[in-house]
Amino acid sequence: MKNAGKGKASSTIWHNIKQSIIWQELDTNTNATKDQVELFGEGVFTNPKPEDLIKRAIELSTDENDIVLDFFMGSATTQAVAMKMGRRFIGLEQMDYIHSVSIPRLQKVIDGEQTGISSDVNWQGGSSFVYCELAKSNQTFVDEITVATDIATLEDIYKRMLATGFISSKVNPKDIDASTSEFAELSLENQKHLLMELLDKNLLYVNYCDIDDEEFNISDDDKAFTRSFYGEV
Repeated sequence: MKNAGKGKASSTIWHNIKQSIIWQELDTNTNATKDQVELFGEGVFTNPKPEDLIKRAIELSTDENDIVLDFFMGSATTQAVAMKMGRRFIGLEQMDYIHSVSIPRLQKVIDGEQTGISSDVNWQGGSSFVYCELAKSNQTFVDEITVATDIATLEDIYKRMLATGFISSKVNPKDIDASTSEFAELSLENQKHLLMELLDKNLLYVNYCDIDDEEFNISDDDKAFTRSFYGEV
C-alpha cells in the first residue's frame, strides 16, 4: 500500500486566507503520516491531511448531523473526521485502494481508534457506514478488455460489444462492419486500444433513470436502496 496516493502539503492550501488565525496551531502533515503508520503500519499516502485541519473546516461549514460530501475520498480522512464529529458523509473514490485503505480506516474508526482528533472529541467508537459500487454498463467491457490475454477472447468481447454495448456516437456502425476483417489482423494490444476507443465512456455505469431497464438486471433490493439514497420511496 506504500505511496497509495500523493497529496499536497496542507500549509500551502490556506496560505492566502486573510483570517489566518483560524488555521493557526493546527496539526502537521508529518503527524498525520504518523497516524497513518499507527493505523496501517506504514504511510500509505504522501502529505496526508491532519484530522484537525479537516475538523476546523467542518466546524466552520456544518452542524451536527449535516452531510459532508467528498468527491475524492483518498485515505478517508474527511469521512473519519465527519464520523467522529457526528456528521453524516458521502465519499466517492475510483481507485482500488478504497478496499485496502479507505474502508479499513473507517472500520478502525468504528472500532474506536485513537489517532487524530479522537481524544479532542472523546471518540469512543461506534457509528456505521454503507459501501456501494456503481452498477456497471460499458465498464464491464473495459474490465474484460483490460485482463484479456488472447485475441480469441477479444474477438468474443468485440462481438458482444456490438450486440449489447453502447458504442461511441463518434463511430459510424457501417465503418465497424467494414473493418471487421482488419480488426482480426491487429496485434493484441492494438485490438485492446481499438475496443476501448469504440466504447462510449459516458455510459460506463448504469444511469439512475435506467435502473428499471431489464437489460441491466438490477435487483429489486438494489433498486430500493438506490431510490432511498435519492429520497424516493
